[in-house]
Amino acid sequence: MSLPPLRIATYNIHKGMSPLNGQVRLPEIAHNLQALATDVLFLQEVQGRHSHRAARFGDWPTEAQHHYLARHLQANATYGLNCAYESGHHGNAIVSRFPVQHWCNLDISVNRFERRGVLHCDFLPPRWSVGVTALCVHLNLLGRDRKKQFTALADYIRHAVPTGNALIVAGDFNDWRAHANDQLAHALGLVEVHHALFGHHARSYPARLPLLSLDRIYVRGLAVHEARVLRGLPWARLSDHLPLTASLLPEG
Repeated sequence: MSLPPLRIATYNIHKGMSPLNGQVRLPEIAHNLQALATDVLFLQEVQGRHSHRAARFGDWPTEAQHHYLARHLQANATYGLNCAYESGHHGNAIVSRFPVQHWCNLDISVNRFERRGVLHCDFLPPRWSVGVTALCVHLNLLGRDRKKQFTALADYIRHAVPTGNALIVAGDFNDWRAHANDQLAHALGLVEVHHALFGHHARSYPARLPLLSLDRIYVRGLAVHEARVLRGLPWARLSDHLPLTASLLPEG
């Protein structure tokens, strides 16, 4: 009997707001993510709390966004707080249909203006003999900052990923010049799923007219069977980024 593929997506949800921050989009995001029927979601800019928006918008959810999405998707949520401020906090989240065996959140901030993190979750998909380590990342805007973060991320992967686990590193890399390929992926034996299938990275930003390749899915120990960037409606109106998806199986 063949193994079921692991269906994943990465998505910067822009704190559940429309691209210009005028409307709350979280209910629509939840509805459309549910239709994707993914196994694991790598989410960035997830709002844990925001008292100002809760007071301003009548349809602002009363629970943290990762809990809201997990409840609507009937899945498990793990949240890594990256940035805290007087009105609230936001970070990365991994929403998984599978129980998480281990998790931690790594602070890779390199200045006080951009608080960034890597959320690490380990899980075992049903009927798989290979465990999976999932790293959800959100990196800085400046290239010199990202270079430091690539080094920190590579060191972490070498020491913290369990031996024998397949690896997925996905999220918003803010890396329109594809420096991650040389400064991170090649040294660690990672393959970017869209580049592997199509010879180029997926354009995912801005959502209404995607020109830049900011979002990535890198894998190791996994074969890529399908990869997509979800263009057009409804995605173009839900966030300032487009989601990327992939279907993966263990190598060999």
